[in-house]
Amino acid sequence: MMQTLADASIDLIFADPPYNLQLANTLTRPDQSVVDAVDDDWDKFADFATYDAFTREWLSQARRVMKPSATIFVIGSYHNIFRVGAIMQDLGFWILNDIVWRKNNPMPNFRGRRFTNAHETMIWASRDSASKNYTFNYEALKAGNEDCQMRSDWLLPICTGAERLKDKNGRKVHPTQKPEALLARVILSASKAGDLILDPFFGAGTTGAVAKRLRRNYLGIEREATYARAAAARIAAIEPLPLDTVSPAPSKRAEPRIAFSSLIESGLITPGAILTDSKKRYRVKVRADGAVSLSGFVGSIHKTGALAQGLPACNGWTFWHYEKNGQLYPIDDLRALVRLQLRDAAE
Repeated sequence: MMQTLADASIDLIFADPPYNLQLANTLTRPDQSVVDAVDDDWDKFADFATYDAFTREWLSQARRVMKPSATIFVIGSYHNIFRVGAIMQDLGFWILNDIVWRKNNPMPNFRGRRFTNAHETMIWASRDSASKNYTFNYEALKAGNEDCQMRSDWLLPICTGAERLKDKNGRKVHPTQKPEALLARVILSASKAGDLILDPFFGAGTTGAVAKRLRRNYLGIEREATYARAAAARIAAIEPLPLDTVSPAPSKRAEPRIAFSSLIESGLITPGAILTDSKKRYRVKVRADGAVSLSGFVGSIHKTGALAQGLPACNGWTFWHYEKNGQLYPIDDLRALVRLQLRDAAE
């Protein structure tokens, strides 16, 4: 199925391939009750070489269909993720992060012979090392995380309760159904409304359900008819969220670059004005050419800010402040005004 897709047609891939768990015997609890483990035929491979060949084949197709700006998330356990990662690097993918999904309600280790396996690992990668314009909704993630950068360890529960798909006998439809919260974070992190998301191991359709709710397009590939029917019924019941609730937050990186001299040219700051840091420990004088002077040193707002603090680098836009009505404000506020004026002029 992946071979039928056009080159460079996909914006984001989420892949939850077979883990090749290599279960040789039935798992039991201390009371000898049987653990409902993954023993389906789709997770069985003759040996590591067979699994590696399978992995190389689908990853090669994934890389072919990715747009230059696309990224891919692949999730796995200790059984397979290291083999997958090595093959990804061999094929030319560029790994951006490994993300640890910490389960706050993992299955215990019944035999007491190992640590409780309480996490799975996701590899997030771009198509190659030259991919620079991939989607990463940094500002939105930070705003939703108490204004802190989103970390690479995600504490989320496994799929339970009403979210877990069951058959008419109350049994799980799919043994490894992923929680919607996990897919929501993936999709909100690395895609925009209207993007096309591919899941080549669709399973119970979590990717499609979350994509539809978040107004993304999706393409799911699933060979097991029982899973496909359950996924289709599940997704049909999903109502997309209002567009204004899923549109990406404005990105500062996407905004036009504004030089400090633009503030002078627009009259927001005049030559000779004094800028200080927020605690008034350091002072610079604004020059007509857009540079500032600090104790005889002339340079940019960034270089003078770094020099004042004895640091290798500094964001002068947030370090230097201007005074208005007895209050100090970062000059970044004035840059925002210039950008607003540019937008108004363009309209």
